[in-house]
Amino acid sequence: MIKRNKIKIVLLGIVSIFATSCDVDRIPETVITDPAFWNNEADLKAAVNVLYFELPGLPETSDNWSDDSYATGPNSISDGTRLTPSSDGFYGNQYTGIRRANNIIEKSQKVLETGVEPAVVDLYVGEARFFRAWNYFNLLRRYGGVPLILRTLKENDPELQAPKATREDVLTAIYEDLDFAASKLESPSEQSSSNYGRVTSTAALAFKSRVALFEGTRAKFHSYGNPQKHLTIAKQAAKAVMDSGEHAIYSEYFDLFQYEGEGRSNKENILVHQYGKSIEESITSHVTQRNLETGAANPTKALADSYLMADGLPIDKSPLYEEPTTTFEVFENRDPRMNATFFKDGDEYIGTKPVFTVPDLNFQRTGFANRRYAHLEDWQNSRSYIDRAVIRYAEVLLNYAEATFELENGISDTDLNISINQLRSRPSVSLPGLTNTLVTANGLNMREEIRRERRVELALEGFRYWDLIRWKTAEIELPKPVLGNKLFADFNLSEDETSSINFDADGNILLQDASLREFDPSKDYLFPFPTDQLGLNKNLEQNPEW
Repeated sequence: MIKRNKIKIVLLGIVSIFATSCDVDRIPETVITDPAFWNNEADLKAAVNVLYFELPGLPETSDNWSDDSYATGPNSISDGTRLTPSSDGFYGNQYTGIRRANNIIEKSQKVLETGVEPAVVDLYVGEARFFRAWNYFNLLRRYGGVPLILRTLKENDPELQAPKATREDVLTAIYEDLDFAASKLESPSEQSSSNYGRVTSTAALAFKSRVALFEGTRAKFHSYGNPQKHLTIAKQAAKAVMDSGEHAIYSEYFDLFQYEGEGRSNKENILVHQYGKSIEESITSHVTQRNLETGAANPTKALADSYLMADGLPIDKSPLYEEPTTTFEVFENRDPRMNATFFKDGDEYIGTKPVFTVPDLNFQRTGFANRRYAHLEDWQNSRSYIDRAVIRYAEVLLNYAEATFELENGISDTDLNISINQLRSRPSVSLPGLTNTLVTANGLNMREEIRRERRVELALEGFRYWDLIRWKTAEIELPKPVLGNKLFADFNLSEDETSSINFDADGNILLQDASLREFDPSKDYLFPFPTDQLGLNKNLEQNPEW
């Protein structure tokens, strides 16, 4: 197991300072002020360290909201049956993070007065502003406009009853925070080994490209606002990361989700959620493989079919494609990233079954099994310390390609070569490059091929649902039936065992029929505000049709 430097999360004394309650947006900031705190750099760093808990961890299951994965039962977001919640921890948690960031930004002035160098203070303020932007983007994606609070509040401050700010106002605040962070934070090469894992200048720029691409394409396909403005920001931010020389594509795709892909030597990782080093030095851990083994997020046929053949063509265009007759044949002559994402016969598996054969349909109900973070020793230890990549350079390249195409309604081979084809030329992938000639000669659609590349490169990392939302294709894709693999003979099931499994007309496992799925475009492109928040803030209006 590779040993790595970790951010040391100092909690002693900090927990009480940053204690919260359920009504997170209503507690006055003065309650969490400690006169003995904010006296030196160590205090400021300890306060900022708490913000890192906001980075998403493992396992990643939000792809169950989309058409790419399915758990052991239906998902109410995916199938359109969700209701307005009475309470929602997500909404409150984001404002907890925002309040913490606001408090750090303001209290940093006290630290400055103690004689700490301004450039050092700015580093920590840059981190705080990154996380404030992170939380506001999480809110924007779900709810659209939200109350915009950029300072600490007292119990009776009128901002506690603030109405929703516009999308544009929230985005302006996000961009300003990320611009500040990018200008003040260290680059990865400037960062010391002991600080590996902290937010860098390129992380701020990469995240800015994510935010701007989301809003630019959402505005374009939902027909509002100024999509050109945001798409330009997305392209420029992505290009700044590309031109920095700080990042590169890692050679082994599978190892991006293994210990081998960790640490400073992997320049593809821009920001990671770090876990402990080992059982002996365990800060936090996860049991992702055990979660996935029992069906937390099973790949679907829709995802499987999106992987290209080895000649760079889709399965419905490639002469290499032959209808499979076994589970193993599904993976023959396919994009190697499929083999790294799905378990197949012969892969190392778990302690009670060290070699994988076929999925266990009691849990892996789609007939496909998720291979992310698979590690036999970790399974045996019932804990894993493999870090989660939160922002990868691969995403930046995809952001650049998509923003370029949507700005210009086309993309040159030169731009494809510095973006998408960097992914296809990864040594462990080695697929033919995407070119305008390839698209034209084979009757393909460039936009769809750019989107396909994003889907497979970032598969099961939590992107797909939000991509469907911004492209305005959720209303097309989500009402479709959820299908799995065919029940090939090598599943070795008896007639009794197959009697409870449903199939479509083509013999694919049918997890949920289209008649049980819907997506209402008039409301489902936004989440509903929880009713308790509407009660707390009388000026907060519910989203349309909820």
